[in-house]
Amino acid sequence: MNTHEFQGKSLLKAYNVDIQEGFVAETADQAVMIARQMQEKFNTRFFVVKAQIHAGGRGKGGGVKLAKSVEEAGTIARRMLGMNLVTPQTGPAGRKVNKVLIAQDVYYPGDTEPEEFYISILLNRRSGRYVLMYSPEGGMDIEQVAEKTPDRIFTEEVSPLTGLQPFQTRNIAFKFGLQGNAFKNMQKFLNGIYETFINCDAQLLEINPVLKTSDERVLAVDCKLILDDSALFRHPELAQMRDLNEEDPVEVEAGKYNLNYVKLDGNVGCMVNGAGLAMATMDIIKLSGGSPANFLDVGGGANVDTVEAGFRIILKDPAVKAIMINIFGGIVRCDRVANGIVEAYKSIGEIRVPVIVRLQGTNAIEAKEIIDNSGLSVISAISFGEAAEKVRNALSTR
Repeated sequence: MNTHEFQGKSLLKAYNVDIQEGFVAETADQAVMIARQMQEKFNTRFFVVKAQIHAGGRGKGGGVKLAKSVEEAGTIARRMLGMNLVTPQTGPAGRKVNKVLIAQDVYYPGDTEPEEFYISILLNRRSGRYVLMYSPEGGMDIEQVAEKTPDRIFTEEVSPLTGLQPFQTRNIAFKFGLQGNAFKNMQKFLNGIYETFINCDAQLLEINPVLKTSDERVLAVDCKLILDDSALFRHPELAQMRDLNEEDPVEVEAGKYNLNYVKLDGNVGCMVNGAGLAMATMDIIKLSGGSPANFLDVGGGANVDTVEAGFRIILKDPAVKAIMINIFGGIVRCDRVANGIVEAYKSIGEIRVPVIVRLQGTNAIEAKEIIDNSGLSVISAISFGEAAEKVRNALSTR
């Protein structure tokens, strides 16, 4: 589950991580009120107005602006709210901005120059350890740093058994070239973000930039936090942070039926049970000359409702020229799935694309008879090779 910057920062603050303070506004009037309150509370002259969408690269797309007065903060917020923000991570369609973060300007003058760093934490599945990835070249062009000067990207692997060790935080602070109070503050910062990552069951925590201010403070100026969906049952308070407006509406609908759905760019819709079978089915579609239009796993309890929901979701994609249903009857009986397919087909009405059905496993023979005797224009298959051939034939007629 993705979170917004302001949500990630609130979690960091709960674990004693220093952040760039700010508050969310949904209207220009709210932005003015927040800026005025921040001016009094933090004695800040300037403000940063940040679009809150689930995508990086906002600064390059015009989603991060500096306001030099309370009134200008309101003017920028008015322009930004409702805009369609296009960044390198949104694709050409962009994302609508529904909220903005009014944040304090932390790049104030002082005894030393502010410095920007990059820090992220993620899991290395191969080693079974957490990885702290960091670079002294933080900021908007971190992708170019990774591409052109990969020697400026460093890592520290952390054992889940021992946690982040003091020698590791010291090593990172040394690599950043810090000393004095900034050195100590960086160690505190690293311990705090690691605690946030672990205690929130996160998949990714990325802060770019981490700022060393002119008075030696270390702050999270941005925050990208992705939570593990499978662990949200342990964190009902975090599950409430989910913003459905930022998610694909088709994927949201699939989630209501406990369907695992991912949109792809192909022309053959897939409905399967089990991730491994789904991958094999997508391979079959590629070998047949087609391309998978989605990943759709109905799970082990496929029934009339889930099959019908799967049909409707797949058919919302205008690029779909054929549908392949590939079910293995292990937990669920094939004849029950076949009846579900027939009932769903009748409920939806005319389906204008060919539907190829392969049911194998428990009661597979009975299931094939149900499909063949249904009177519907459903094409049954037994082997993977036969299914691939029928997909190929179906596409050739479209």
